[in-house]
Amino acid sequence: MEAEAYRGYCLESVAATYDVVLITGEEPSWEVPYIRDCVVVPDPTDQAALSAAGRVLAERYDLAGVFTWTEWYLVPVARLARQLGLPTTGPEAMQACRNKATSRTLFARHGVPSAASASVRTLHEARGAADRIGYPVVLKPAAHAASIGVIRCDTPEQLTSAFEFANKAAGLGRENTSVLVEEYLDGPELSVECVTHRGESTVVAVTRKTVSDPPYFEELAHSVDAGDPLIDVVAPAARAAIRALGITDGVAHVEMRLVDGRPRLVEVNGRIAGDMIGHLVRLATGIDLPRAAADIACDRAPDLTPTRSSAAAIQLIYPETSGILRRLDFDGSRPAGLERVHFQRHVGDQILLPADGGDMFTARIGYLITTAPTADLAQARAEQAAHSLRIDVTRHIAGDVVVGGRAA
Repeated sequence: MEAEAYRGYCLESVAATYDVVLITGEEPSWEVPYIRDCVVVPDPTDQAALSAAGRVLAERYDLAGVFTWTEWYLVPVARLARQLGLPTTGPEAMQACRNKATSRTLFARHGVPSAASASVRTLHEARGAADRIGYPVVLKPAAHAASIGVIRCDTPEQLTSAFEFANKAAGLGRENTSVLVEEYLDGPELSVECVTHRGESTVVAVTRKTVSDPPYFEELAHSVDAGDPLIDVVAPAARAAIRALGITDGVAHVEMRLVDGRPRLVEVNGRIAGDMIGHLVRLATGIDLPRAAADIACDRAPDLTPTRSSAAAIQLIYPETSGILRRLDFDGSRPAGLERVHFQRHVGDQILLPADGGDMFTARIGYLITTAPTADLAQARAEQAAHSLRIDVTRHIAGDVVVGGRAA
């Protein structure tokens, strides 16, 4: 159950302080110990169904707030909160987060450093945009997440296949099916974890990222250090981006790259970050982002006082090749500093990497989290732990068998 593996810590944290009633897309299982009641809605992006479920719960309980950590539900949940008369950032701001073309327009209007960008519908339009912007360019769906459909294109000869890759993912969207052609921001990638209450934003942590080699942008690792000196460098740009989009309340995950040492915005996600980053923040700083999000949803000022000064890292586990997973275990004793490990694939499962038409959900085997006094040591421990894994994948190609080794 991947929701538990990646978001279980969020629900556990909120339930420690609040009575939780849940609107969910399927019958609850692992959530049961943390909730008081629930309404099952087959498709929570269906506004009418979500609103009806909200009214049912409002008749049963005195609701204080509503929020989500799921990217696809941001706009419907903001509308639901407004319908119920509960505190919320406006749905228009959430739509601006969800539509990266709108985000770019607002960044430009408010002077937030970003990337040159053009929204396109056809390959012909993509070629024109790439020629204007200049290679290399990045193609991505306008309304997706998790690096799905995001690809770098270095030459005009690569554009046809790159557009097909991005357009296929964009076509699965419900809010917007266009593709963006954007300037490639050449520099280290990071995210800024922010908390906004009544229009005042606080930067609580910086997450440094390791991404895959071009042309894809799979996130391979993250680390958070309570004493990261980059906070002072990136905080003004993160706060400016949040203001530009109109976010007044909630937790935001602001992605950017440092180009020549200066922040350039990639996107703003109006929710707690995925990949267990909120858990890393708590391990490193003691700040509880899910609790903060719940407090803000109830119009209470969150407690953002750091209680720790440490570091934590997560290594996301991928194989070197697509194929059938044949072995998955640790080679020797449990590595030092290992806080937790999770395997979401099992022996016998099919693994499909982006190069073979897959995405994060089909390619990832799991993750491991490590802690240490500094980010460098936490990352080193995470890498050591990953090297202690034995991951064997067999791939059948035209009658041949290729065997992949350890985690990438």
